[in-house]
Amino acid sequence: MIDLLFFGRLGDLAAEVDRSVTCVDGRATPLAIREWLATEHQSLAKELSEPQVLVSVNKMIVKWDQPLFDGDELAFLPPVTGG
Repeated sequence: MIDLLFFGRLGDLAAEVDRSVTCVDGRATPLAIREWLATEHQSLAKELSEPQVLVSVNKMIVKWDQPLFDGDELAFLPPVTGG
């Protein structure tokens, strides 16, 4: 299982998303999960497609094509602003 985390506004959009995804080792990527989410959560997928959104696997920022494995934690990080 891969645990999904959504921060900031993404968490609001992901309120109905199952936070655990079954993974076939080496075949899942953050991009593939984003595409899977698009099938039922189009608003969330649109936000995740923004170029400022980062992904982290096991608390390390990675690229969207990073292979995911059973037990990984995948976090979607929105842009952060300050003031």
